[in-house]
Amino acid sequence: MTSPIQTKIDFLVERAKKQNPNINEKKIRAAYECANAAHEGQKRKNGEPYIIHPVSVAEIIVEMGLDTDSICAGLLHDCIEDTEFGYKEIENKFGTSVAELVDGVTRLGMLRYSKEQEQFEDLRKMFLAMAKDIRVILIKLADRLHNARTFQFLPERKQRDKALETMEIYAPIAHRLGMSRIKWELEDLSLKCLDPIGYQEIVEGLEKQSSQHEEFLNHIKECISEKLKEAEIENTISARVKHIYSIYRKMYAQHKTINEIYDICAVRVIVDSVTNCYNVLGYVHDLYKPIPGRFKDYISTPKPNGYQSLHTTVIGREGIPFEIQIRTEEMHKMAEFGVAAHWKYKQGLDKTGNEQAFAWIRQLLEAQQDTEAEDFIKAIKVDLFADEVFVFTPKGDVVNMPAGATPIDLAYAIHSAVGNRMVGAKINGRIAPIDSQLKNGDIVEILTSKETRGPSRNWVKIVKTTEARNKIKQWFKKECREENIEQGKAELDRELKANLMYNGFYDNEEIQKNILQKFTFSSMDELYAAIGYGGITITKVLNKIKDDVMKVRKAQEKIDKLEQPQADKKKSKSETGVVVEGIDNCLVKFARCCTPIPGDDIIGFVTRGYGVSIHRKDCVNVKNNNSKDEENRWIRVWWDEESLDNKKNRFSTGLQISTKSRIGVLSDVAVLLAQAHVNVHELSAKDLNDGFGMITAVVDVSGIGQLDNIINRLKKIKGVLDVTRTAEN
Repeated sequence: MTSPIQTKIDFLVERAKKQNPNINEKKIRAAYECANAAHEGQKRKNGEPYIIHPVSVAEIIVEMGLDTDSICAGLLHDCIEDTEFGYKEIENKFGTSVAELVDGVTRLGMLRYSKEQEQFEDLRKMFLAMAKDIRVILIKLADRLHNARTFQFLPERKQRDKALETMEIYAPIAHRLGMSRIKWELEDLSLKCLDPIGYQEIVEGLEKQSSQHEEFLNHIKECISEKLKEAEIENTISARVKHIYSIYRKMYAQHKTINEIYDICAVRVIVDSVTNCYNVLGYVHDLYKPIPGRFKDYISTPKPNGYQSLHTTVIGREGIPFEIQIRTEEMHKMAEFGVAAHWKYKQGLDKTGNEQAFAWIRQLLEAQQDTEAEDFIKAIKVDLFADEVFVFTPKGDVVNMPAGATPIDLAYAIHSAVGNRMVGAKINGRIAPIDSQLKNGDIVEILTSKETRGPSRNWVKIVKTTEARNKIKQWFKKECREENIEQGKAELDRELKANLMYNGFYDNEEIQKNILQKFTFSSMDELYAAIGYGGITITKVLNKIKDDVMKVRKAQEKIDKLEQPQADKKKSKSETGVVVEGIDNCLVKFARCCTPIPGDDIIGFVTRGYGVSIHRKDCVNVKNNNSKDEENRWIRVWWDEESLDNKKNRFSTGLQISTKSRIGVLSDVAVLLAQAHVNVHELSAKDLNDGFGMITAVVDVSGIGQLDNIINRLKKIKGVLDVTRTAEN
């Protein structure tokens, strides 16, 4: 009696032969026998024999229409990792091509989607594998798809981790390769794990409406079919409800329930020629009213992944909108299976064939050679997964750019020299700002000067692509070292003063050496230069300096408390909460340059006619005002703890809150301050570039303890990156 697994492999071989008569059946069956023997005794999480998995992966590969070696690699893809059957055995038995494919899939299987630095290295390896032989990632996608179909047998935590990895890495790659069928299934299966309640809500909603959808779509199919029959246009019409994740995203974006989402039905018309695609479009618009702005022509301007089709959204009966896609049979295969639909190995071509379809992988790698982990991850989202716009050069060449790209990005995409000589741009024949966002169909002319003037520093904040940003940074790094040093030092000094760390940093050589060591710079000039040309962000440097300075200050505070005579503190009392040595009932004011509060280490400065000004000992002005005529005007002061307890004084100080741009973050900060029962003198916010923002506040607190509590609570707000204390201004 034939086993179920043997039946599956027989069906797989027959299906492969139908798709490609030249398939090597003997080699495929030998690969199956080898895999079956290697995995003998192994079980999957659901209790099935392990061989079920490689056979299922091979079935998906057959659906893609790949070659014999790809099918064999699918059957053998887990042998190197999970069995004693190694690379040499596979190479000797099935050839170098199969062995390299299996080895490539094994290496991708070792990747772990975890910490950002690890993710950076893992993704780079993945793209290297893709650039070397695209079949590796096609087999890996098939492997991930079958694993996704059995996510439910994994522990709950692992389900979510694998689903998140699939949603953020594999589904977008499938999209970039034009493999929409696989992309949709990966997204739906991942959503089922990540938000099971939301997934089930959509499934149940679709089931309730299934009879209505079926009746609605059948009526549309009949109407279109009858119209095209009259026009004598041969066609195949299919209708479907959009996939679950697509509906989920629409519900989330529009804040609606499934009952409030109407355009979830789609109709596809397949015809025999491009001419008839446009003819059908005309007949469809005769039957149904098109929605303005919802027509897209991907035939004349295909997507970067090769996708071609006409899309139009129209209004059906009862005012319900639905989408119609019109394409040829060849376009349909490309839409379903993407790069696999016209895979060169299937056509018997050698590896010197046209690689233009995969050029984006290598371009991404070249742009990321010297990039830090978080910058690379950002680049992935911008350069790989983002939507794209198509613009034209004056000569009519089409250039695709990420959504939001500017003329500067286009200039550097053309050539570094064009970007460096750019002085302006024309969009559709008119002079336009260089930070204008390019739109589909724009004709863009880059205006240049014969002199190499170089880019402006603020271009780094304007450009969208990592390629342009890196080229601008490289120009400044090479051409303007002295200017970079001056610019970087000025920027660092400004931030150190604003955060009251200027003296703490520059007066301590050990801190300076530590910072240089952490960022692998040999001198302060190198650090300044890196900040100046944008090679390192001021926020990173400032955070490291802050950590070191605070450690030194805390150590010094312990020493000062031990050395300060307790008797001196009890000599006098003050209504202001501060005791001035040797002077009773002295007029006291708190310096606005450093806004001291109880708990700070303080010192007094005698001002002519205005009493004593109280400063923090680490204030910039304390170290700077050290001339001989002012030396005797500094005087010892301390906090009168008894007076503070009785009077419950309040002291003003400033806070600087770094955030990610998010709707409601300012409101959350304001609510928290109100709940903390602190008086707020000032609260303002501004957006910075690259999706970040800054909130400044001036609040009244009783002392350093309350302030630290407020800062810790603020840091827990979603979107808040850091909270630092500043001067009141």
